Amino acid sequence: MGLAALTGVVDLMAYAPLWAWSLIPLGILTQMFNEYNLHRFVFHLPPPKRQWAFNLLYQAHYGHHDFPTNHALFFVPPWVALPVLILNFGLVWGGSALLGLPAAFHIAVAVVLVGGVGMFLAYEWFHMTSHLTIPKRKVERHVTTLHNQHHYRDFSKWFHVSPGGEVIDHIMHTAIDKNALKAKQRAEFIRTLGMRPDDARLIEARKTFAAKYGLSQGEITRAAALKSEQMTENIFEQRRS
Repeated sequence: MGLAALTGVVDLMAYAPLWAWSLIPLGILTQMFNEYNLHRFVFHLPPPKRQWAFNLLYQAHYGHHDFPTNHALFFVPPWVALPVLILNFGLVWGGSALLGLPAAFHIAVAVVLVGGVGMFLAYEWFHMTSHLTIPKRKVERHVTTLHNQHHYRDFSKWFHVSPGGEVIDHIMHTAIDKNALKAKQRAEFIRTLGMRPDDARLIEARKTFAAKYGLSQGEITRAAALKSEQMTENIFEQRRS
């Protein structure tokens, strides 16, 4: 993805008209909506009954909620990111050409490769830092606070991760204000997106991907235990304090 963004910058510098640079903010804004929509409407789909489909979503996102501190599960898988990149580029390029806009290819480069991919890389950075216990700047602390609410209080809220993305959550009514948060009960089975931790599909997925994600037998056993819910609550309270 970084190479795609760099290629886009080189193309704009060498071949594109100067006005194409002005389209980069449009790509940033579009990617912020992509981030929200993909997270909410794809990554949080109701758990499929078929194990193969469940396993795909487990790799894409369910597993990240199941083991939120596992580094191997922090990032969007390439088999999700690259097809979305190709689809978006094709749509913008094709749409611009059909509308008869000049420099249709360079429009797609500015919007998707530079603005969109640049914003995607920023998302990956802020998402990673929100799950790491490291020194953080003010903006990173802000993202961490909101993202922790999604993981440890209510997985149906706060789907943005990138700074400023909370505006979209407010527009889409998936935000939690501070006063409501104080009175809100933690969502049941928060780490497993409402599924019982001992759901057979979860157990099978954990076994299937144990080696890939470095999951120990102890971690798998604890994840399937109902008492892990109380452990999650304790973690959330510690991070809030």
